[in-house]
Amino acid sequence: MSSLALTSLALGEAPLGFRGVIIALDVNHMGAALPAAELERRLIELGFVEGAAVELLHEGLFGRDPIAVRVAETTIALRRREAMAVRVVAREDTP
Repeated sequence: MSSLALTSLALGEAPLGFRGVIIALDVNHMGAALPAAELERRLIELGFVEGAAVELLHEGLFGRDPIAVRVAETTIALRRREAMAVRVVAREDTP
């Protein structure tokens, strides 16, 4: 595995077409509208769990928000500010 694949980033910073794997949730250092515990609970309920495959499918026209993300087999719309709490690493086959 290359060192690039080991570099994590927030899902909210990922470019369109990004494919990767969730490595952690970090809800304490971002400006979401929800309290950290509530955001974490909601993300987990939606399938944003460690080891799940993710793909950034679509982004809004204005401010690139919201984004459409495929998590495992489910497509979910998410605000970028909430997506900043999801730490991911790119898969090696990501362009």
